[in-house]
Amino acid sequence: MAESLRIKFAPFAAPRAGVLVVFCDDGLRIGSATRAVLGSAAALLERVARIERFKGKLGSALDIAAPAGLKVDRLVVVGLGKPKDLKPFDSLKLGGAGLGKVPSAAREVMMIAEYPTGAMDPEAVADLALGARLRAYRFDRYKTKRKEEEEPPDAVTLTLGAADPAAARRSFVDRAAVADGVVLARNLVNEPPNVLFPDSFARRVLALRRSGVVVEVLEPRKLRRLGMGALLAVGQGSAHESRVVVMRWNGGRKGDKPLAFIGKGVCFDTGGISIKPAQNMEDMKGDMAGAACVVGLMHALAARDAKVNAVGVIGLVENMPDGKAQRPGDIVTTMSGQTIEVINTDAEGRLVLADVLHYTANRFKPRLMIDLATLTGAIMVALGQEIAGLFTNDDKLAEQLAKAGEATGERVWRMPLGPEYDKLIDSKFADMKNTGGRHGGAITAAQLLQRFVGKTPWAHLDIAGTAMGSPQTDINKSWGAGWGVRLLDRFVADYYER
Repeated sequence: MAESLRIKFAPFAAPRAGVLVVFCDDGLRIGSATRAVLGSAAALLERVARIERFKGKLGSALDIAAPAGLKVDRLVVVGLGKPKDLKPFDSLKLGGAGLGKVPSAAREVMMIAEYPTGAMDPEAVADLALGARLRAYRFDRYKTKRKEEEEPPDAVTLTLGAADPAAARRSFVDRAAVADGVVLARNLVNEPPNVLFPDSFARRVLALRRSGVVVEVLEPRKLRRLGMGALLAVGQGSAHESRVVVMRWNGGRKGDKPLAFIGKGVCFDTGGISIKPAQNMEDMKGDMAGAACVVGLMHALAARDAKVNAVGVIGLVENMPDGKAQRPGDIVTTMSGQTIEVINTDAEGRLVLADVLHYTANRFKPRLMIDLATLTGAIMVALGQEIAGLFTNDDKLAEQLAKAGEATGERVWRMPLGPEYDKLIDSKFADMKNTGGRHGGAITAAQLLQRFVGKTPWAHLDIAGTAMGSPQTDINKSWGAGWGVRLLDRFVADYYER
């Protein structure tokens, strides 16, 4: 449906067909433009609300079929709750909630972008549209049969009634680019592992060249010459050889240091020789969600012509238990020259990132680095699936990411780092070992990564809980959330664009 949702902006007006969506507060109050659009149906709304005991609570809805006084098939009233409690991010959620109340067979939808206190400003209208676009997404390309109620219409047109349609349309341009980046990331995470593996993933990224992104694929021979022994060790048991993909967007001043975004791309993770239990192993197709986010972000930056230099680097591997796979007890030599004793082959993501972080820091000398990885189950024990774990060596970076998270709803929570945790990953036989035991698992994983970033300002986002199979929301009904694209786009826009 995301591909078939058309979004338009128009002046306030009563539609002649389809579904009309309006908003009211917890006192059933509506805006003046909404009242003018409803005409005599405004009294009907109040009467039906009393009968149905509809109170206008935030996110609740009242559905009126064939409303007298209107030419539309349905009138949907969405509650705002108390207007004073609304936050900027809520307009995004309202767009998703409003579209979610529309019957799937509808082809024409008009949404009146007005609070009871007055018209939404152009930015809020654009957020309303973005929320609807994200809510409309579905991944059903492999379904050959659908239930009748699941059958999507040929196309849905959503018209946002606004006080200033032209300004809202301009505000939506950048948001549409971000939405496309989120959809791209969701598609990658949702793909089955027999379709998306390191080589096919890398080939998909080449499509970014059409948007002006410079894409370079590092083949296994190149990775061996570079000395990426840790990354290659993870994938040596797979029939699908590993890749590293480098994406560069040069939208800033020539010579400005780039921002670097690094993604873990384990296209499927069996755990290797330290094999995972069979239950829910199918979910490990999403262990590349960090890489998917980086690809989606690079698309968004290019599509909206972001005034920044950015580089995205993703390590693509498949962790399989073949006879050639790495073993517990193996010692691998990273590109940095540091050695890692492999205690558990299921702690593979940090091995991939160790090489990619070092490579990125040394090749691009970036202004900062942010990596995203579905790295540990331990972060889900600590934070659940609502918030991602943030580890960083830079207080300013922590503050910026936290503020971007609050603005987008993709929130992060800072976790500790410190030398006292290093002793947990000290090895008797190598410079370090790849697990630190049961306690503080997310921290010791981040502590290992920190050894490969040098003095570069760096943040690690552990997105194991938020990127896949996370709780569904008003703007996401997909298993793969595309989490992080909006967060990092906002981070770039607010703090680093010239």
